[in-house]
Amino acid sequence: MKTEEIRPALPAPPFKGMGKLIHTAAWAILFGLPFFFTGRESQTVTVAGYVRSVIVPLSFMLVFYANYVLLIGRFLFAKRPWQFILCNILLIAFAMGAVHLLFELLPHPEWKHPRPERGWEEIIGFFMVNAMLYLLVAGLSVAIKMTGSWYEMESARRELEKSRAEAELQNLKSQLNPHFLFNTLNNIYSLIAFSPERAQEAVHDLSRLLRYVLYDSSQPTVPLEKELDFIRNYVELMRIRLPEHVKLATDISSAAPETPVAPLLFISLIENAFKHGVSHNKPSFIGLSIHQEGRRIVCSIRNSYFPKDNGQDKSGSGIGLQNLSRRLELLYPSRHIFTYGQKGDEYVCLLELQA
Repeated sequence: MKTEEIRPALPAPPFKGMGKLIHTAAWAILFGLPFFFTGRESQTVTVAGYVRSVIVPLSFMLVFYANYVLLIGRFLFAKRPWQFILCNILLIAFAMGAVHLLFELLPHPEWKHPRPERGWEEIIGFFMVNAMLYLLVAGLSVAIKMTGSWYEMESARRELEKSRAEAELQNLKSQLNPHFLFNTLNNIYSLIAFSPERAQEAVHDLSRLLRYVLYDSSQPTVPLEKELDFIRNYVELMRIRLPEHVKLATDISSAAPETPVAPLLFISLIENAFKHGVSHNKPSFIGLSIHQEGRRIVCSIRNSYFPKDNGQDKSGSGIGLQNLSRRLELLYPSRHIFTYGQKGDEYVCLLELQA
């Protein structure tokens, strides 16, 4: 007994425009901080004071976007890490020098108490701390850029996979149509030998089936009741050539006729039941049930098992189960259960779809 159950698909990548919104919000908060940390005695922010307060955030922005826009793509993604590190050292040194120069050129604020002179150790420590901050900004730029690049690659991969899946699905459906026609014509050919009148009726019934296969089944989904009508007509077409010793029992119904379902999913299982479940000289049976259980569509088939010799069988139905398995993977990922196999002298198939 073989069982197939598909794992859930990965979640889709986040909305691409969210990155710009995050950038804008982060810098707006950073440049707005001076308005939230004014002194207790003076609740206003002077122009000179605000200009001094945004010099450091502006230098952070310079380091961030120099990496984000230019250096990461040109050096890091191009596998030239040493050039990337050297450029960042020069960039950070330039930013720190420019900040120090601007602070010296701009008017100094009036301090209540004069600042004590700093020693060399304190100055070196101060510059080391600032250098670490700039390195963190550069590292954050790398992390965000690589994350965005990963999402873009993942999105492109998903689009490619979707296109490939659609092309493969179309190819599988193009295989199914001649496969179905070949098996049906093979049955009508057998019917001609002992009942030409009934064979003529079967050709008329076949024209209705082909109309559904060629036109209605070209849609991604069809109403469940329409698919079940197709199956009922197919079963009746097969019934007219069954020997008397073959018992055929069907129970085909739908609780919600408008439930959308992918077309031509059950026909391969039914074809196999008629192909392997009927013997011309031994008692045989086929039991077919298709019904709804809540949001689930359940197809259950049991039949006697008389396997055909692959070397002599020319019906082409050997591709049926493989075709169906692949279509289920593409159409109902994580929303189907498909089991099939021999149990004693019977063959059992069960297909459950989550509508």
